[in-house]
Amino acid sequence: MTLEWFNRVTGELQDNLESICEKYDQVGHMNINRGSKHPRIEFFVGTEEDERDYFCTLLFDPYNEEFYVESFDVTLQQPTRIILEDITDVVEAVHEMFHEFMDDMDEVFYVDENSNEYEVLDEEVTLEEIDVEWETPEVTAFHIEDKIEVTYQFGIDSANGDGVLRRVNRILVEDTELIEDESTFSFKKEEVNTIIAMIASHVDNLIGYDEIIND
Repeated sequence: MTLEWFNRVTGELQDNLESICEKYDQVGHMNINRGSKHPRIEFFVGTEEDERDYFCTLLFDPYNEEFYVESFDVTLQQPTRIILEDITDVVEAVHEMFHEFMDDMDEVFYVDENSNEYEVLDEEVTLEEIDVEWETPEVTAFHIEDKIEVTYQFGIDSANGDGVLRRVNRILVEDTELIEDESTFSFKKEEVNTIIAMIASHVDNLIGYDEIIND
């Protein structure tokens, strides 16, 4: 097990990051974590609010000495790895994810040519307006009998082909009243890798239901 390849690629990426982001007049940054079981490199741009917008996470398998990004196989309904065999594949993966990130940002903002001001588009979606073909049944993510149940369901918006993730949170209050909170999240095919990678990279920092309930 060695980090020699990891360190070499990290150096190459630092040299390439400026050219990757310069087309969009952005300054890209890298956050390197060597302490994890699978070291990772997180890429982000800064915002005006001094926050970070992450657009790519690369992970490194030190036993096989290979970089990879995490994806999700919709057909098999399970996570999968996309192996990046050489430095060219790594740079191209970062480049592609950054462009997808910026394209998504362009869909959220538009420019008023008369005022040269950016305005945020109204992205509010009414659940009743979405015609979803559900590909899976409700899958239970967490359950405590007679207390709480959290389920997820995946489907495809028949109008535009977007993926739709439906979350239902059911809580039993005072043993009589059932409170049901439902929300949906829509996304394009190209966004899946970034979403999964960002979650996988930070899952260890999350607090579970057990910790909340036990408190």
